[in-house]
Amino acid sequence: MPKKIVPPTYDSELLKQDVRWGEFRVGDLFKMEYTKKKLDANKLSFGGKHPYVTRKTGENGIRGYIDYDEQFLNDANTISFGMDTAVMYYQDKPYFTGDKIKVLFPKTELNKYVAAYMITSMRKAFQLFGWGMSYEDSVINNIEMQLPIAENNQPDYAYMKAYIAHLESEQITKLEAYLIAEGFADYRLTETDKQILKCEPQWGDFSLLDVFDWQSQIEINPLHLENLKISNEKKYPFYGQSTTNNGVILHCELKEEVLNNKMGNPTILIHSNNQNVVFLETPFYLKDGHGATSVLQATFLNKFNALFIMSSIKKVILDRFSYNAKATKIGLKNTIIELPITDDGVLDLAYMEAYVKAQQKFIIASVVQGLCTKNDESIK
Repeated sequence: MPKKIVPPTYDSELLKQDVRWGEFRVGDLFKMEYTKKKLDANKLSFGGKHPYVTRKTGENGIRGYIDYDEQFLNDANTISFGMDTAVMYYQDKPYFTGDKIKVLFPKTELNKYVAAYMITSMRKAFQLFGWGMSYEDSVINNIEMQLPIAENNQPDYAYMKAYIAHLESEQITKLEAYLIAEGFADYRLTETDKQILKCEPQWGDFSLLDVFDWQSQIEINPLHLENLKISNEKKYPFYGQSTTNNGVILHCELKEEVLNNKMGNPTILIHSNNQNVVFLETPFYLKDGHGATSVLQATFLNKFNALFIMSSIKKVILDRFSYNAKATKIGLKNTIIELPITDDGVLDLAYMEAYVKAQQKFIIASVVQGLCTKNDESIK
């Protein structure tokens, strides 16, 4: 059986108590030091053992992994602080850094739970900081963050641990429910899955016009939504050209005359302005963009082969098009992408579906393994 994710243990009674708050200076809780050595990313070879942390947002600030003289590793159980950006992350392993990174060493208690709570408060305290502002030690050390306090008027570390552990436990419950609903209760890779991930398929060139049928669409001016609203229990997504939330602006119920894809067929949307590509299997509404969104369907399309084909589409159109050279319908129809083919030269749909399913298992297994490793030691 797959390894079960064990949620962290915590004192739930702490979360029922009234919280008292206090202000704490960064300098009271942390000692700030410069990184041991600033390493230039342009002079490094990635693919090594230790994290290389920069001021980037996301992925815990990790640009990649490198091998370098280990005497210049910064200590684990510290917070990396990016000057000019106030980007900060808890680092649980020794790490190298790039330029303009300072290291916050805890003067008191710190682990991943306390760090997660403190960093949230610190980010809020630094939210008005930006490029060009002073990041001198004296300025940073005097920034005040709001934290829960215990009876001794010191930070309430027990409460912080319990609060974050509670949130993590909730997310684990949601993850397990998702895996069951999506058919991944058993996410172990079979030998067939492993072979699929290793093998190199035959490739063929296809224009998007060869692969898809272009659908007509109904677009809506957002200013007219109030006039189109009806009372109905069925709410459908309203798509724009946003790159967040899969392009969905909101869910609403509007008159049937402005509804696209009424049968809920598998559909791919490609937005011309930002080359955003999304997949959906429901009816939908579409924001007015003067025909800027292409609506693609095919009788063979499902969510698995769609994900594979979308990756091939993105690979090509992100290089070929831009805001000033939009991905118009004519341009997209003539766009050539590479897709797996059988010995007969037709689309190898079975391979695409099997590959995506195996990749999903692999990613899920990695996530679960990471959670299990982190939670091997429950907190009290």
